[in-house]
Amino acid sequence: METSRLKELIELMDRNQLEELEVVEGDHRIRLRKRPERVREVVSMTAVPTPTGSAVPTSVETTGSVVEPAMDPAKVIQSPMVGTFYRSPGPDAEAFVDVGDQVQEGQVLCIVEAMKVMNEVKADRAGVVDSVLLEDGNPVEFGQPLFLFS
Repeated sequence: METSRLKELIELMDRNQLEELEVVEGDHRIRLRKRPERVREVVSMTAVPTPTGSAVPTSVETTGSVVEPAMDPAKVIQSPMVGTFYRSPGPDAEAFVDVGDQVQEGQVLCIVEAMKVMNEVKADRAGVVDSVLLEDGNPVEFGQPLFLFS
C-alpha cells in the first residue's frame, strides 16, 4: 500500500473521530488503531472517625502523572499478551471474578482478546481477588498487572 493511501486513511480517521479502521484491498489488509492518551488516577485513602469512634475510610481522587508504587509480584496477575481486557465471556454475562472472590489455581479470571481470538487468563495460584486493575474493554500490554490477590 502506498504512503499517500495510508495518509488518506489516517486523515479519514481524524475527520470522523474513528478509534480503529480496517481496510482490505485485494491481497492487502491494513488495520489502524489510535490509542487515546491515558491519564492515571490516584486514590488516596484516609480514615475519618465517626461519632461511634470507629474509623471509616474515605477517598480523595486526583489526576495527573504520578509514579505508581511497586506492586508485590507475588500478589499480581499479569497479562500474558497484548490485547483487549474483558472481565466476562460476553456483554450480558457476569464477570468471571469479582473483588473478594476466592480463586483456585487454574480458574479463569478474564479474557484477553488478541487478533479476534479470545484467550482465557487463568490464575497461576490460589488466592482472594483484592483488586481488578482495569475496566472492561481497555487495551492491555504484555506483563501489565490485571488483578491483585491478597
